Amino acid sequence: QVQLVESGGGLVQAGGSLRLSCAASGRSFRFSAMGWFRQAPRKEREFVAVIRWSGGDTYYADSVKGRFTISRDNARNTMYQQMNRLKPEDTAVYYCAAGGEASCRYKPDYWGQGTQVTVSS
Repeated sequence: QVQLVESGGGLVQAGGSLRLSCAASGRSFRFSAMGWFRQAPRKEREFVAVIRWSGGDTYYADSVKGRFTISRDNARNTMYQQMNRLKPEDTAVYYCAAGGEASCRYKPDYWGQGTQVTVSS
């Protein structure tokens, strides 16, 4: 099993920045990509960004491209998401996820418990 633990959420004003972290433990070799998803109130969970564990290739949702940056530290089994120029519409619970290279973006195998990000206007 793989355990994912997010941290770094909080309250920030519009235009501000936050950095999320996701620490993976357990059988980490069971996944080859990690990503971030988010779920706003009364909305479905949506894809935000994904990174390949080997090579570091990244892919972003159009809504966050140019503002969010996903990265990873292989030695620490930790993934990050730097979120800049935050908007009120970025308010959501952010979930860390892990899975296969092709599937992580659509149907991850593992999920974290989520961390709340609230952006005030």
